[in-house]
Amino acid sequence: MKPQAPIVIAAAIEQDVQLATAESLTAGMIAARLAEVPGASAVLRGGVVSYSSDVKRELLGVDAQLLEAQGSVDPEVARQMAIGALQACGADLAVSATGVAGPDTHDGKAVGTVYIGWAKGEESGSKVHHFVGDRAQIREQSATAALQQLATILNKASSQ
Repeated sequence: MKPQAPIVIAAAIEQDVQLATAESLTAGMIAARLAEVPGASAVLRGGVVSYSSDVKRELLGVDAQLLEAQGSVDPEVARQMAIGALQACGADLAVSATGVAGPDTHDGKAVGTVYIGWAKGEESGSKVHHFVGDRAQIREQSATAALQQLATILNKASSQ
């Protein structure tokens, strides 16, 4: 078990924050890591594995025109995925991951390009990462980055 997940679960329990995920290239790894932590059921609402664009559009509400124009590997797609997970799961805080794990480029984006999105209440955003490694390493780094994003948001909330 990676150390970020227990930190996220403990902070979410302490702050009574319900969590959700929307995952493309990680295909459930983020939610699985959170669920490995004892007590996760108190705060982990669920997640959506949206590997294909039609699932991003239909289940998460990602704008069809955006997907058509930009493809699925895009900062705004990541942000909308997180918002969609927040709404679909009835959560307080959601994180998303979309990107290119390889071995080939996707939507004109280089292997290792990953966007981590987040949404909490009315606030949302995304951050680009450029990971190096093989497919498994990029997926692993993506899940770790998503958990770190959750930890950062929860840490910020607890210090306010």
